[in-house]
Amino acid sequence: MKNRLMVLLFTALLSLMMIVPVNVRAESEAATDHRAEKGPLLVDDAELLSSSEEEKVLTELKKVSDKYSMDVVVLTVNSLEGKSTVEYADDYYDYNGYANDGLLLLVSMEDRDWYISTSGYGITAFTDAGIQYIGEQIKGALGDGDYEEAFIKYAQLSDDFIQQAKSGKPYDTGSLPRGKFPVKWILISFVVGLVIALITVSGMKAKMKSVRYQAAAGSYVRSGSMKVTNSSDMFLYRKVDRTARPKDNGGGGSSTHTSSSGSSHGGGGGKF
Repeated sequence: MKNRLMVLLFTALLSLMMIVPVNVRAESEAATDHRAEKGPLLVDDAELLSSSEEEKVLTELKKVSDKYSMDVVVLTVNSLEGKSTVEYADDYYDYNGYANDGLLLLVSMEDRDWYISTSGYGITAFTDAGIQYIGEQIKGALGDGDYEEAFIKYAQLSDDFIQQAKSGKPYDTGSLPRGKFPVKWILISFVVGLVIALITVSGMKAKMKSVRYQAAAGSYVRSGSMKVTNSSDMFLYRKVDRTARPKDNGGGGSSTHTSSSGSSHGGGGGKF
């Protein structure tokens, strides 16, 4: 009886040792994956992307989302079902289990609209001016039907904007990112300009056959040819310093509104 009891106790202990590590591992994985049981980052209901394109876009969206523990989402639809772009984007974000902090890019093929809805920290990181800037960067590709390029660009810009906001100074009116001019084009421009300048100077030099270098300026003046018969003072110009009046930029920042769920959202959009 005693031996049987020991066997049962040993079996129960062994089972417990096998179960606990599994549970600990599951809890650890859930803690590191902020997106557990949440809506998908890419919803291509309008079927604008191929399978391989979807995979590439999703990889970029997940990279940014995991990096900042935010949800960076892309949604494409054929119809807004009678809603405005604002209502559709806000409601989709609110009712599909996305994180409090994030943003969603809605692309509607019905009237060729784009709209970005922001939530939580997304409102801070993506100001009104910032959203319009992103729209300007992606609407060319959207208009050309290059949706993969547009969505990847959106993900990359989201990374840049969130990182900038983490520094304490979100991109806003007067401080939006500037496009980078490729170094190779700077070098090419310099070389081309130098060649043109050398050719021009060489041509001018070749035409000056009668002129030789002189050590003093007086050597260029013909003796007795210069006589001053009259002199007077003449006012030629004046110098006025002017300071530009500061432009009213509206204060920048993010305007917000309340969605049907009672959540606060920022956002902005346009056509493509």
